[in-house]
Amino acid sequence: MGFLMARTHFQSVDEYIALQPESSRAVLEQVRHAIRRALPKAEETISYQIPAYKLNDAVVIYFAGWKKHYSIYPASGLLIEEFGDELAQYEISKGTIRFPLGESVPVKLIERIAKFRAKEARERKEKV
Repeated sequence: MGFLMARTHFQSVDEYIALQPESSRAVLEQVRHAIRRALPKAEETISYQIPAYKLNDAVVIYFAGWKKHYSIYPASGLLIEEFGDELAQYEISKGTIRFPLGESVPVKLIERIAKFRAKEARERKEKV
């Protein structure tokens, strides 16, 4: 997954970002910091060979760097509905939001998406 071949086994988010193309590292660090600011209690880990953030043993949000964009996952129907106007300029498909690498990182939007995903996970767990 991500820009590098799938058989790479990342041990940490630091390693994941360090092994991305130099042109995307700063952007990925901004995405990482936005998520960490939004979810300060989340455990940062690697899952499916991409950065993931867990709360209460459940992954809340992932991000990954690609050749021309970076992605945030998963984008539920509720999330897309909630942030519809703000996400209109980005490509969304199969639960993925794609942000172009050449544009400034929408840090506040990513923070709000991370908080929304945490709320969704919490509500899902309460229903069980």
